[in-house]
Amino acid sequence: MVPVGDLLAERTVLGVIATLAVLGLFVMLCRARRVSTSVEDAVMDMLHRMSKASADLREGLTEEAANKATPHLREMLRCVAVGITDNEGTLLSWDGGANDHYEFLREYIERAITEGHKEHVEHRKLGCELPGPCSLHSAVVVPLVVENDVAGTLIVISGVANKRQIRMAEETARFVSTQLELEVLQKSRQALAQAEVKALRAQISPHFVYNALNTISSLIRTDPAHARELLQEFAEFTRYSFRTDGFFTTLADELTNIHRYLTIEQARYGPRLNVRLRIAPEVLQVVLPFLVLQPLVENAVRHGIAKKPGGGLLTIIAEDNGAEALISVEDDGVGMDPDRLFDDLKDAHQTGAHVGLGNINDRMRAVFGDEYALVVETAPDAGMKIILKIPKYSRGVRTNLTLVQPSMEDTSEQPVIRA
Repeated sequence: MVPVGDLLAERTVLGVIATLAVLGLFVMLCRARRVSTSVEDAVMDMLHRMSKASADLREGLTEEAANKATPHLREMLRCVAVGITDNEGTLLSWDGGANDHYEFLREYIERAITEGHKEHVEHRKLGCELPGPCSLHSAVVVPLVVENDVAGTLIVISGVANKRQIRMAEETARFVSTQLELEVLQKSRQALAQAEVKALRAQISPHFVYNALNTISSLIRTDPAHARELLQEFAEFTRYSFRTDGFFTTLADELTNIHRYLTIEQARYGPRLNVRLRIAPEVLQVVLPFLVLQPLVENAVRHGIAKKPGGGLLTIIAEDNGAEALISVEDDGVGMDPDRLFDDLKDAHQTGAHVGLGNINDRMRAVFGDEYALVVETAPDAGMKIILKIPKYSRGVRTNLTLVQPSMEDTSEQPVIRA
């Protein structure tokens, strides 16, 4: 299965190629028609129009989005009119003149949808009997193909009939199709993102919940004040972990929740669990995926320190690294064989082993890029250190957005594991 993140990247590249193709043809048209403005000005205007149309089309193929996009498309093509229909041939939007010719074009629209190829028709074939000179000399109907299905059509009405206009209509339809496809993939990405975070929430160890409640219960009689404090910490921990208002958070909020988790675990393990924090204030407001650190801390406690006779030390460091925040979660616990960890991560979607670590690695790559995969340093009896790089700024990453993903079925990019 190809991961949605990779598909989105592929479609983005295709979108750029389609954009460049439209731009190239537009420059040719500008030169061929010897417009009064310079080619550079025309290209700048074209880019502006494409940017506007792109944003509108990312809303999906709706009447509202089509009404916003068609004026920009008509200006891009410098044609008489542009229309967009849905996959049943229903007109969603028409910008420009000759709108009284839509009924004459219905046959060609239906054929383009059914057969999946463009239809080019000249005015003389339309049976137009409207009085007076007609601004429609040529009409091109191009299907809009999204994920191998025809989602609608693009109608381009021109005052001239030539090969350049036909090719421009085809390339513009490809551009529109790419934007619509990106919108579909983005919805898929967000749906899978929700599933990923739900899976991560489900991995909040039942053992931790059971042991936390047991610890609190045991303190009710001997130290009721401490029990109340731990119960409050537990309530705040679960409230944060199961919140539904977005998939991004700040490092400060994530560390606050980690403090709650460690407060409860230290009440359970006592002197066996020691914690050292070194946090640079300037990175506290860095934005990162929700629940990206707490599972790493839990992994260090459960699989590293808890299994080591006499316990150990957990160290969390967050420091300024220029354009990035550099974060590490390290324990001096039992560690593990790097090859075994790699195999566990590769099969995590089937076995459930270390699935939290794999989930976090996938989310980091999906949000920030493959260069932000986790780095894991471990060896038997040598503890484990997990390193994350978080860019201080990444386009589209804010605390009120919902991006993230892909799933563990993508095993081509594992965390970097060092012995």
